[in-house]
Amino acid sequence: MAELTVDMTYGTALYEAAAELGKAEQIAGEAEEVLAVLEQEPDLRAFVDFPTISAEEKKSVLRNVFGGQIAEELMNFMFVLIDKRRMGQFERIIRVYKDLLNHEEGVAYGVVYSAVPLDEKRLAEIEEQTSRLLRENIKLDNETDPSLIAGIKVMVEGKIIDASVRRKFDELASQMNISQGRN
Repeated sequence: MAELTVDMTYGTALYEAAAELGKAEQIAGEAEEVLAVLEQEPDLRAFVDFPTISAEEKKSVLRNVFGGQIAEELMNFMFVLIDKRRMGQFERIIRVYKDLLNHEEGVAYGVVYSAVPLDEKRLAEIEEQTSRLLRENIKLDNETDPSLIAGIKVMVEGKIIDASVRRKFDELASQMNISQGRN
């Protein structure tokens, strides 16, 4: 619970500062790039998370890796996280930041699960249909789930739209069990 508060506090602070400077989109994109590098370079992530390495050493390495490639505000924010021993929460903090940015822009993000990958046209159609249904601007990522057999399942901010064949089979099986129990 305390981690959620920390994530919210830091994510909100970064968002408010970036929005005030008119750099909210820029910092969101650059933060994603930083996260991608940390994911691709597990040794770098381990280095910045390692408790016995000094904050100055960590800052120096981050300055060498990201200096001139990201906004100074984002670099300084990462330095604050290092000083406060919170760099391990960077990903969750950025998730909060992006949620605030998306909320401000009126966009909700979700995932559409399908048995096979969807092409861009079909994904756009599902985004449009879901946007109309939920009365929000919806952007979806596609993930495959072969257990669906066919159809799709959409999840957006805790809401689920299940139009999968698997669900229909489960409903049919449930109805058959109920009718067998009555005989």
